[in-house]
Amino acid sequence: MKIITAELSNIAVRKEQYPSPENPEFLLLGRSNVGKSSFINTIINRKNFAHTSSTPGKTQTLNFYHVNESFYLVDVPGYGYAKVDKPTQKKFGLMIEDYLKNRYTLKRVFLLIDFRLKPTEDDVLMYNYLKFYKIPVTIVATKFDKVKMNARDKQIAILKESIKLEDGDDYVFFSSLNKKGKQEIYNIIESYLNE
Repeated sequence: MKIITAELSNIAVRKEQYPSPENPEFLLLGRSNVGKSSFINTIINRKNFAHTSSTPGKTQTLNFYHVNESFYLVDVPGYGYAKVDKPTQKKFGLMIEDYLKNRYTLKRVFLLIDFRLKPTEDDVLMYNYLKFYKIPVTIVATKFDKVKMNARDKQIAILKESIKLEDGDDYVFFSSLNKKGKQEIYNIIESYLNE
């Protein structure tokens, strides 16, 4: 896949602000600071297109990135950040649930999990939540390069023990630094574009 164009086309807090439902959409989910902005920048070959932040909880809207005028990457608020107050967390939850329940152009979720750490209870709950809605999921294990070679098998075992994948779901081990997993993500997206 060659990335020719990418733009932040819509910033939404309710469905009236979503783009018209003409292209497939791929939702990015993950806890705050898991590396969603770095993931977007790697996939669209731009350095600082999606703003990375050292401050968790920065994304507070649904951000639709229109890529090659043929699909959207949809970034949403990260979960599990304690300093976001309860009413705001609830608002985020309802916003994401509304999208998941009603957006028929959503093809797959990329659920980003920090490979260095054991998946959190929130990660497991999110996976099970997506399965409740029968949405296909790819677990993207970010920051793969940060784990030493001799510790990777152990981390892979922890990940697979924590999240038991259902049929049709898969894992991609990903690094925004050395671009590991990028081609696999392209292949997944292309499989839907070619339907």
